[in-house]
Amino acid sequence: MRKIAFYGFAVFAVFAFASCLKKDSGCPYTELNVKAPDSEVQKVQQYLESKGITALKDSSGVYYIVEAAGAGKVAEVCSVITVNYTGTLTNDQVFDKTNGTPAKFTLGGLIPGWQKGLKHIQTGGKIKLFIPPSLGYGDKDAKDANGNVIIPANSVIIFSLELVGVQ
Repeated sequence: MRKIAFYGFAVFAVFAFASCLKKDSGCPYTELNVKAPDSEVQKVQQYLESKGITALKDSSGVYYIVEAAGAGKVAEVCSVITVNYTGTLTNDQVFDKTNGTPAKFTLGGLIPGWQKGLKHIQTGGKIKLFIPPSLGYGDKDAKDANGNVIIPANSVIIFSLELVGVQ
């Protein structure tokens, strides 16, 4: 009888220990804890003020305007998102857009500005993000396949996003 109790306890202990182990979700991304420097945040503020735009500020330094809150899931770092978007520079030059066919990405693989900004809407929502350089493409020029600069270094970038789906 003691043997059965001992083995029963041993099996229970193994299962209890195994259930405490972190499950491997297969997601290589972790939540970013980033914040734009004050000088970059001021650069975004100056742009917004010059255009008469009122926007909210995320703790990371991303400014945003929720155009439609949406309903349903909120994207998490390992979520696969489907979005329609247009990316522009502060001179209104479009550098990228989906042209009506939604694009699919894993949120954790995108720029920090998207990771921080998309948390403010749910599936079906629309948001406009004003992203400081360090939460966008940083201090290096972003170039197209031909080597042409499409986003100059240290640019504030603006994205109009529609969160079509979250998986």
